[in-house]
Amino acid sequence: MANDAGTVFDLVILGGGSGGYAAALRGAQLGLDVALIEKNKLGGTCLHNGCIPTKALLHAGEIADQARESEQFGIKATFDGVDMAGVHKYKDDVIAGLYKGLQGLVASRKVTYIEGEGKLSSPTSVDVNGQRVQGRHVLLATGSVPKSLPGLEIDGNRIISSDHALTLDRVPKSAIVLGGGVIGVEFASAWKSFGTDVTIVEGLKHLVPVEDENSSKLLERAFRKRGIGFSLGAFFEKAEYTNDGVKVTLANGKEFEAELLLVAIGRGPVSQGLGYEEQGVAMDRGFVLVDEYMQTNVATISAVGDLVPTLQLAHVGFAEGMLVAERLAGLKTVPVDYDGVPRVTYCHPEVASVGITEAKAKEVYGADKVVALKYNLAGNGKSKILKTAGEIKLVQVKDGAVVGVHMVGDRMGEQVGEAQLIYNWEALPAEVAQLIHAHPTQNEAMGEAHLALAGKPLHSHD
Repeated sequence: MANDAGTVFDLVILGGGSGGYAAALRGAQLGLDVALIEKNKLGGTCLHNGCIPTKALLHAGEIADQARESEQFGIKATFDGVDMAGVHKYKDDVIAGLYKGLQGLVASRKVTYIEGEGKLSSPTSVDVNGQRVQGRHVLLATGSVPKSLPGLEIDGNRIISSDHALTLDRVPKSAIVLGGGVIGVEFASAWKSFGTDVTIVEGLKHLVPVEDENSSKLLERAFRKRGIGFSLGAFFEKAEYTNDGVKVTLANGKEFEAELLLVAIGRGPVSQGLGYEEQGVAMDRGFVLVDEYMQTNVATISAVGDLVPTLQLAHVGFAEGMLVAERLAGLKTVPVDYDGVPRVTYCHPEVASVGITEAKAKEVYGADKVVALKYNLAGNGKSKILKTAGEIKLVQVKDGAVVGVHMVGDRMGEQVGEAQLIYNWEALPAEVAQLIHAHPTQNEAMGEAHLALAGKPLHSHD
């Protein structure tokens, strides 16, 4: 169909990652004639270089830790080391199964899939493989790539990105992780589980600095206990090769040496050389600017995912892509409430949150209008069984709704679904306290925290 000069699609999508393929699937479901263009593999960063492979590595690391620590549960097991070839086979098998399923899904929805490197050629067309693909509307969803710093060259040898780290054929003896955000702490956690001596360098004053400060402090305490080193509050200055590794120097003069340096300072948008600016699309620092309905300043062009300056999360891309498809199909759409999006960092222990931090709540509502409560997982039976420590922290507008839920502990990512409902439905603590949570589960801790906030604590101190 792309070769037929007379074909005009309802929607042409440039980029087959989370945002792009979600828009394609939803658009086709709603009767739109959709073309989806992708230069690499359908599924994009999340499936092939992000969410899925990193979580597979983290789970493999969890298994290694369980083998080492099995005796504390009365189980005699031996840990003989990490077989990276085997770990990669496990990881790649997970990816392959999901990739095959996604390809089948796109085909079943009768989306026209075009493999090739596309470029925006007009407000209503994309050029790919020497052909022009016309559409009534174009969706830009070209994603992101790992960022670096001026003067810091990622060479794939001793100075690597997360892409390189996902295919590393060995367990490094030591590593410096530049960046204490989600990507940095997840790789630090996985590598530590595999046996690497890890140090994180973060220029801001806390790990996972966008989270509630209490969550950051709990994670730092847990990482100290695990033997993961970190340097906070001093920015990177330079990196240089040594005889057998890399030396990193910070602005305060501190130096760290290791076998590898992982640059994990975030991801930047893929937008250069793709024709966006030439077609008049408004940009800022490489990001495409959009309104709350993901519409650019050009009437026939929308943009979603990591390409726009919203949360760089796959599930945000899904939501944004579906929003665009539904808008184009004429349905009533509701903008994404980004504060209401669940966020999870899958290190050990996990950090999960939804809503706003206590500091932000005080800024918005006033310090005297904000109530915060911490429920320690030590009071939760299932957490004791799992031997995990941490807290659930609730942030409430006084006599009003819960506006923030912040959790640290193993498997807390599995509790964020209920937290999302509590925030997005503006639930009062007393309303959540009425719900009966199964015992013994970690989910029960959510109920206990709200019981306490409602003034009737059960398994927690007044």
